[in-house]
Amino acid sequence: MTSHHSYTEVMARKGEILHKSSGIDYSRFERGTLAFAYEEMMQSAAYSLEETRRIQKATGVGDTPLLELQRLTALARSLAPAGKGARIFIKDEAANPSGSFKARRAALSVYEARKRGYKGVMAATSGNYGAAVASQAAMRGLDCIIVQEVFDSKGRGQPEIIEKSRACEAYGAEVIQLSVGPELFYVFLRLLEETGFFNASLYTPFGIAGVETLGWELVEQTRRLTGREPDVVVVTHAGGGNVTGTARGLRQAGCQAQVIGASIDLTGLHMASDRDFNRKSFTTGHTGFGLPFAVWPDRADVPRNAARPLRYLDRYVTVTQGEAFYITEALAVLEGLERGPAGNTSLAAAFALAQTLDREQIIVVQETEYTGAGKHPHAQLTFARENGIEVKRGDPRTGVPGKSIVIPEHPGQIRVVELELDQIRHSYFKNALARAGAGNLSGEDLDFLAEETRWDRSRVEKEISLMKGGTIDGTGSGR
Repeated sequence: MTSHHSYTEVMARKGEILHKSSGIDYSRFERGTLAFAYEEMMQSAAYSLEETRRIQKATGVGDTPLLELQRLTALARSLAPAGKGARIFIKDEAANPSGSFKARRAALSVYEARKRGYKGVMAATSGNYGAAVASQAAMRGLDCIIVQEVFDSKGRGQPEIIEKSRACEAYGAEVIQLSVGPELFYVFLRLLEETGFFNASLYTPFGIAGVETLGWELVEQTRRLTGREPDVVVVTHAGGGNVTGTARGLRQAGCQAQVIGASIDLTGLHMASDRDFNRKSFTTGHTGFGLPFAVWPDRADVPRNAARPLRYLDRYVTVTQGEAFYITEALAVLEGLERGPAGNTSLAAAFALAQTLDREQIIVVQETEYTGAGKHPHAQLTFARENGIEVKRGDPRTGVPGKSIVIPEHPGQIRVVELELDQIRHSYFKNALARAGAGNLSGEDLDFLAEETRWDRSRVEKEISLMKGGTIDGTGSGR
């Protein structure tokens, strides 16, 4: 006889627990085998941009400065062909109360929890979001629990995650620390059920709407400072919420800037592997999250993820760990800004990309984050060496994730690697068709897939036909 709290029984109640802990009935938005009403979900559960800005302002979130990186721009121009070298700006999100843009996501979720009468909030995160939720909960007078994967099986914790644990506790949150493995979601669900707390997930409409103000602000600030709009906005890509919220905010501001996602290349490392867990020096903003969430967003801790990166990405590029460490030091030495690793992922990409753009163009890095003892490059690189990873200077492209980190000897060695979005879309389609099973796809399903991938309907039908080895008629039914 199984326990009421056994893994099987708790997972069987997943839908009920998530509904009770968020107040969102996701079944209302289901429209087909695969389709759901994405915009309807966003509009019914989230707030308008004006309301969101008011809620965030009440706890000191938002209206962060947009800074021109004049010395980094000059350095990029010194390496660029004649006439190239766009102006580089950065949105200093470290100015938010908890030191990152995640405060924008947390502000809306915690406000919603307070409004609905929940006595506390909970989030499963090893990153900046935990500190953001804890900070906002303290301001709103709510209890807070943060569930984290911290340790490998030998009890070794990554310095960046331990730093974030410290921050959460400093804001008064209870932190539940786990070792890497599949029990995270089970523990999270059990605690949600036992406490009756609000699920302040990163991936609800509240979390994504909170980031929309970031995109809107950087457009308005760029207009005021330069008299024009940004041409390119570079966004550090992990779970997809940063890309999604920022891009939606850009569009609400009437800006059609190219949206480029940037991740650290951690090819070959598995995020759920006990061996690999401590062999990465970046806990977020890397391909270990960026690619899985792009090819299937609904792997999240909610039934339907409001972060849909393929809907918004114009390009997706990677940089190496060594390049991000190099640009972190360059930002501090040249611009007097000591900031943490996540935003510097997109800054490394922007530095390389600026050299391909005309001088009058503007490229904006849309976030920075705070740094601290555990998040500092010295701590990260020391930990890497302790785990047997070679750290040296040279061509950063010779580094092998989990084996070596190669820091550039010269800024001209910083460059980006383009990831082919159509290949990522193909992987998305494979996942979608696997979940659809043998069932026919309706016209609504096909329209949904077109919106998800930014392919037109005929391209969607062709791709599905090729994958299924058959044909699809004009109504969208397989035959």
